[in-house]
Amino acid sequence: MALASTYSATVEGIGAHRVTVEANVGPGLPGMHIVGLGDKAVGESRDRIRTAVANSTLRWPRTKVMVSLSPANLPKAGSQFDLAVALAVLASMDPRAERRLARSLIVGELGLAGQLRRVDGILQIILEALDGGAESGDSVDAILIPEGNATEAALIGHPAVKIARSLTEAWQWVIGERELPGLDTVNHTAQPVHTPDFRDIVGQEHERRAMEIAAAGAHHVLMIGSPGSGKSMLAERLPSILPDLTPEQVVEATAIHSISGNSTGEVIVRAPFVAPHPSLGRAALIGGGSGIPRPGAVSHAHHGVLFLDEVSEIDAHTLDALRVPLEKGEVRLTRARREVVYPADFQLVMAANPCRCGVENAAKCSCSPSERANYLRNLSGPLRDRVDISLSTSSVGTVISSSDNEPSEAIAQRVLAARDRAAHRWSRTGLPVLTNGRVPGPVLRRDFPATEDGMGVISSALADGTITQRGVDRLLRLAWTVADLGGVAQPRLAEVMDAMDLRSAQQAGVMA
Repeated sequence: MALASTYSATVEGIGAHRVTVEANVGPGLPGMHIVGLGDKAVGESRDRIRTAVANSTLRWPRTKVMVSLSPANLPKAGSQFDLAVALAVLASMDPRAERRLARSLIVGELGLAGQLRRVDGILQIILEALDGGAESGDSVDAILIPEGNATEAALIGHPAVKIARSLTEAWQWVIGERELPGLDTVNHTAQPVHTPDFRDIVGQEHERRAMEIAAAGAHHVLMIGSPGSGKSMLAERLPSILPDLTPEQVVEATAIHSISGNSTGEVIVRAPFVAPHPSLGRAALIGGGSGIPRPGAVSHAHHGVLFLDEVSEIDAHTLDALRVPLEKGEVRLTRARREVVYPADFQLVMAANPCRCGVENAAKCSCSPSERANYLRNLSGPLRDRVDISLSTSSVGTVISSSDNEPSEAIAQRVLAARDRAAHRWSRTGLPVLTNGRVPGPVLRRDFPATEDGMGVISSALADGTITQRGVDRLLRLAWTVADLGGVAQPRLAEVMDAMDLRSAQQAGVMA
């Protein structure tokens, strides 16, 4: 009987859990058994591993093989255990592998020819191997990953990470017959990301300014206008005037996309733009699914923009699920006594036609008065109240072409200057926020109000029911952004009135 062990990891939410992989080769009928609460991908790995070992011309035991993934009560999902299991089985028959294998964390999916394929959640796995081991005192000397994950892993750039292309290379490294390259050999220069430019938008000065304010303060936007009035064009160009992601934000955004399994290893360096189809359900929007819940559109848009076009076609129950992420900046999903947390700090942009026929002029509308009035009933009052800017787009009065349209680059410079002013101001308070749209309301009202005449106007609007208490906070945030763009030290009456005008399309008396 021979026993060997190594480490691997399973991803859960934005974190990962270390998994001990033990392989025992002993008497019994030939066959391979894997225990430890694995999903279907883990169960199917038996056939992949045996075929990969055979095609790599490595020796496979002809007796009973028992593999244990512990802790046994932790659900394990994914194909990242393939390489660790294969090496543990091979090491149980070769004492040369014991020392290096026992101090390594190994992930990788095996192809039938023995090649290594990328796995999901590699950033969380590496961070767990580095941080989790440091906390528990059970650190590893090496982290072995597939070549397909090298570009993502280079964001962390730790010297303990080693890169392998095949099972044969990994085994030769384990027994000391070769060395593997590290992340210093990886060219992780990010490719330029093309985003649509505001130069393409002709006219619509009011709408362009509203989007500039939204970008400067990370404010949520609702656009209502007839088809062809530029709603989608405005939303698609919002990321082009947002600042580049910081190194920490790049890691967070890339990790979320890696978890979802829809990434090919690209690094997210610009604010992501996520525009799901209006037919999406609650799980696709917020996150969910059987087994370990997957992140939804709100998490894919983390540090970026979530654009919900044709919002009138989305179910009201689905839309109301946005209320908590908009307030908390995260999503908490509970499954089988386990809670998975995904970050969801995004800018929400919604767009809709004024009615089903979409005619801008109400006098020419073919819808009945009740149909027109009830067209956006799925957009509840509490959700509307969480939107900072309510914008009416129009195609009337626009021009066909213009050569002096301001490009996104010029707007982005003003946005960056305004964000720098806001970040400097909030850093002095010790608040973990960088933009006006994320400042807690009590802090604004207590320590950062508008001037006396500006607060008087806000108090009057609150008293007559034009705005709610939440609306007061939204107005102050918006007024501070207008002030930052104008280089004003404190919101005055002019900035407050400008903010109220940006929210003017909101209905009076919405529910808090």
